[in-house]
Amino acid sequence: MCGIGGFVTAGALLPQAEREARLWRMVAVLRHRGPDDEGVWSDGRAGLAHARLSIIDRSPAGHQPMSSSDGTVWITYNGEIYNFSEIAHELTALGYRLRSRSDTEVIVNGWHAWGPRIFSRLRGMFALALWDRRSRRLVLARDRLGKKPLYWAQTRSGFRFGSEIKALLTWPDVSREPDLAAIDRYLTLQYVPAPHTAFAAVRKLPAAHYLVLAAGADGGFGEPEPVRYWDLPAPRASQRVPPVAQLRHELVELLEEAVRLRLVGEAPLGAFLSGGIDSSAVVAMMARAGAGRVKTFSIGFADKRYDETRFARIVAQQYGTDHQELVVERDALAILPRLVWHYGEPFADPSAIPTYCLAEMARRHITVAMTGDGGDECFLGYPRYRAMRWLARLDHLPAIGRAGLALAFRAAPAGARRRFKLPQLCALLRAPPDRPGRRYAAATAFFDADAKRVGYGEALCCAAAGGVADLLEPYFAAADDLVAGANRADIHTYLPEDLMAKVDIATMAHGLEARSPLLDHVLVEWAARLPTEIKIAGGVTKALFKSAMAPYLPRQIRHRRKRGFGVPIDRWFRNDIKELAYDTLLSPSARQRGLIAPAYVRELLDQHCAGRADHQNRLWALLMLELWFQMWIDAPAERALLRPAA
Repeated sequence: MCGIGGFVTAGALLPQAEREARLWRMVAVLRHRGPDDEGVWSDGRAGLAHARLSIIDRSPAGHQPMSSSDGTVWITYNGEIYNFSEIAHELTALGYRLRSRSDTEVIVNGWHAWGPRIFSRLRGMFALALWDRRSRRLVLARDRLGKKPLYWAQTRSGFRFGSEIKALLTWPDVSREPDLAAIDRYLTLQYVPAPHTAFAAVRKLPAAHYLVLAAGADGGFGEPEPVRYWDLPAPRASQRVPPVAQLRHELVELLEEAVRLRLVGEAPLGAFLSGGIDSSAVVAMMARAGAGRVKTFSIGFADKRYDETRFARIVAQQYGTDHQELVVERDALAILPRLVWHYGEPFADPSAIPTYCLAEMARRHITVAMTGDGGDECFLGYPRYRAMRWLARLDHLPAIGRAGLALAFRAAPAGARRRFKLPQLCALLRAPPDRPGRRYAAATAFFDADAKRVGYGEALCCAAAGGVADLLEPYFAAADDLVAGANRADIHTYLPEDLMAKVDIATMAHGLEARSPLLDHVLVEWAARLPTEIKIAGGVTKALFKSAMAPYLPRQIRHRRKRGFGVPIDRWFRNDIKELAYDTLLSPSARQRGLIAPAYVRELLDQHCAGRADHQNRLWALLMLELWFQMWIDAPAERALLRPAA
């Protein structure tokens, strides 16, 4: 796993000393991603930078940037390809002379041999840049499910790209002007969805896409157009689905294979173990694959409502793992500046905190960590999928019946409304049935239309005209029911832009590689072909996966109530960070920005801190947004690029 960066120059070539200095500057802000080796290469028109975390072929032969056998194609690459040996045999048969045992060399020669078809052959995770000197083309590509990030910016003087936004911001011609439409989407979803970022000048390459930038003889180039090379398959017709017993067997075989492939490498390896069914299943398959005594790592909180270490301990004892735990008791104030710096744009998923701390602990012992990410997306584990299934049935009620239910939900006691998420259900019932994307957006929004109407300032109101419903609508159009549509929307938005971004940044902040067997694309495709009623059977979320894991995990793990990576931010706002929240969100700079009405912010803070309401998610989103503005917009450019003290 690594950090990559680079450029293509428009017009006159940069002097050698300047272009190398720019590339090394990019390496400097990405060094946490790859502390083992580093390098730059340039031919004048294009330049590539690399910070290396050595996993496969840790010898100097794996050094990057790397060229094809004939020196005409150069690559800087971040990721792991698990079927690289098979592709290497194909290339050797075609006459390519490979000089290393690295997957990098397979990709660069694969592009030389097959062009864009190489991306569909790769099984693994990747973000890469290729400079093809034969055709003067720069190629960027990102893996199918967005496990590895890649950003780009086009300016009058050139094209810049990198693993993190801060690498692009080392170039003075990349503007730091915020994108208010993207910030509205952030406040709605708690992350900025691709292709936008919080910076108007910077774009994300979407997952499962590649981009080709052709440089003309005069140094100019056109508008880059990302191309999708992979998509989820459609579900099979119910009558063609094999018996459930056969599906369980196939699922276990596919998961075993995905885990076994990810055991490759020459660096110490272990697993994150939360005590949930997904990470527990991965640990079980690692033990079955003969990975030796598995090293497992768990994190908990002193607040027992959020502590799950006792469940992780059950699995660790069953499989005899070398298990370590960490209780997060450190001051949240010390972590926040580092999170704001590493993520580079507003990011409001609070589970980034325990993920960051867990990665920091694990990196002292291992270099590669298996995770359980992806199980809920593959096998319909989120309660909101059950809600969508329930809603589809209520659609048969007349409109007056749905309206009556919504009124009853609004009249329920406050405790019931919070426990059963009745406000979200009300939003689902009120939304128009012929716009399923809008319904799902209403149910999952952190700042809904009512909150925006009251809380947004004029500039943000104008920028929010489009909303996020149009972003989600196409995924419902490609599905045959509400649950499948919600699932496809999550796989294309929430999974890459929230979950994968969270894990990549939190782990790579410490030079730790994360691997996700449940997101092996072969397994994902297999699961996508299954009808909803197979994955949610009898109203039980993740029913097929739970039954398939029965021989390997105890019932108390398989049938635990679904919980996310919970963080006690509700209590933090009333105690640990109360003063920080008031001072930051009502500061003169925040007021002057005018994005959020100060009276609205104060009302949220006062109600939450007094225990009269639960506004933790909105407050956290606003706090992370304001801290981002202070670090990346208000601060001088050079100071913002400096990593906060540990």
